[in-house]
Amino acid sequence: MTLAAAPDAASPTAGPPPPGTEVPLRGRFRRLLTPSILAGAAVVAAWILVIAFAGVLAPYDPYAVAGPRLSPPTGEFLLGTDTLGRDVLSRVLHGARLSLPIALATISIAALVGSVVGAVAGFYGGIVDAVLMRLADITMAFPSILLAMAVAAALGPGLTNSFVAIVVVWWPIYARLIRGQILSIKEREYVTSARAIGMSRLRTLRKHVLPHALTPVLVSATMDLGMIIILVASLSFLGLGALPPSPEWGAMITEGSANFYQWWIAAGPGLAMVTIVLAVNFLGDSLRDVLDVRTRVR
Repeated sequence: MTLAAAPDAASPTAGPPPPGTEVPLRGRFRRLLTPSILAGAAVVAAWILVIAFAGVLAPYDPYAVAGPRLSPPTGEFLLGTDTLGRDVLSRVLHGARLSLPIALATISIAALVGSVVGAVAGFYGGIVDAVLMRLADITMAFPSILLAMAVAAALGPGLTNSFVAIVVVWWPIYARLIRGQILSIKEREYVTSARAIGMSRLRTLRKHVLPHALTPVLVSATMDLGMIIILVASLSFLGLGALPPSPEWGAMITEGSANFYQWWIAAGPGLAMVTIVLAVNFLGDSLRDVLDVRTRVR
């Protein structure tokens, strides 16, 4: 005897799920209240406030000479001064306005481009899938930092070109991820039913397939944000990103590396990167635990 498959929860004809088969929304998000997620959320919220009020929080103009050159941390200059006498703390705070928004914009565009390419490849299949995935394979065959350096060098230094270079490197990751989700979802009964009643392929993809495939992309983007912050800083460190006198964290670390014994020049932006990268990693781990069905079952 063959057992009939249970109707999918997303099907328009599916009835309400049996009592107790779903974790209540309140209980699901109650599991977010762990020390790691609270610490990560607090750090991210603090950096959001820094971005919004850097002009008020910074004690000095980040571009102006504020004191003697290479002054160590004191009560007046909490993180010391750099080679031109600019306040390092003020530059770190203003640098958050450059590093964090450019990383967030980069991961958003890379996830959007990769999701569109992966969705089209996975849903339509055939020659479309073959061409798009081979393009993704070619891109992923190169180490991320080397390909980003090559693209940035070809375009010229600058944060805008760094943004383009990282998007070129990162979109195949999301294309592969969303394609795998689409290949699984498009075989489900509610998708077949939508096609059987005459719904167009594009509308079926948009209404019945993509909404169920985007959760892994959201989790992956959250966890990749820290890596993008480091990659943006790496390009600036190599002279392919922000240009002087921009207070970008990677560029500040470059200046610190040239003055090794004046450790405070690189310590400020380095600690800033450590805190925000750890915070977004905590958030990504917790988001995965809440949204991943297999993790919830365990």
